[in-house]
Amino acid sequence: MLKKQQGFTLLEIFVALAIGLVLIGGVLSVFVGMKTTTQETSSMGELQENGRFAVSLLTDDLLRQNLWGDLSSNLSSTLLISPAPANPAGDCIGGGLNNGSFPQAGVGSFRTIWAQTVANINILNGCIDDATIGSDVIQIKRVVANPVAPADIEANRYYINSGFENAAIFGGEEAIPSVNQSRVWEYQHHVYYIREDQVGNDVVPVLMQGRLQNGGNAISFNMLVEGIERIHYMFGVDTSGDGVINAYIAPINMLDNYWDNANNIKILGVKLYVLVRSIRPDRSYENDNVYQMGDVSFDAAGDNFRRILFSTTVSMPNATIRTF
Repeated sequence: MLKKQQGFTLLEIFVALAIGLVLIGGVLSVFVGMKTTTQETSSMGELQENGRFAVSLLTDDLLRQNLWGDLSSNLSSTLLISPAPANPAGDCIGGGLNNGSFPQAGVGSFRTIWAQTVANINILNGCIDDATIGSDVIQIKRVVANPVAPADIEANRYYINSGFENAAIFGGEEAIPSVNQSRVWEYQHHVYYIREDQVGNDVVPVLMQGRLQNGGNAISFNMLVEGIERIHYMFGVDTSGDGVINAYIAPINMLDNYWDNANNIKILGVKLYVLVRSIRPDRSYENDNVYQMGDVSFDAAGDNFRRILFSTTVSMPNATIRTF
């Protein structure tokens, strides 16, 4: 005799569906949480990577600022350079009487480092027309740390042939000038600033680097890192000539004789602040932080971007080189 088969009652079906929905909701909640955590971790990792790269790049340039190969002095005295070429057309020229790519005779001390806080998008004698207001721009002049063999000289670069007591700057297409007991080094003039690029519907801050080149535009600009929103420098100045930093000073408060190393004043170090921002906003995040960068601050004002502030202090070993 067959037994009568019975299915689930309506109440049992509803109970099973309710339990299933609870389980599915829990799984979805865990999935969404893991996805959010993964996105946040990825975003913070990208910020860390971009910030460390920018800090490393700027630190490397600052460490070697005022390096002139075998020359026993810095280039503030133009009497050491013969010949001294004219600054190329379209050069990035900063503040002061002698602040182009090359030292000019008879017009004041040559500035091998100089910075300013951007107050107008057009800066450096019209060389830049898209700078971010409120960030800092900096010029750094030096040679590459390793000498160049004559066979490796490139026509689109500039070089300095430096001995112990004098040197000569020349274009790569020219014959190497005669200098006693000398070696050839690649001559560099770098300019760093921040601009904003439109990427889809987003405005993305970008760290730009300008490099001196021989031919075409005097300074060729390339994008280095996305997401670098602000850079600020504080210069450690020795005003008493005893080799000890007396104060860290923002660009806006730096005097001419500080930049010119006049009266035995030297810039011995730099405090560097780099504020890094996420490329795209996160609508689930509200940033109310105020980021202190030395003597200035940046207020996120409740926007939806994640940020990390990096800071470091860079020693300037070449600042102690004597000046004739």
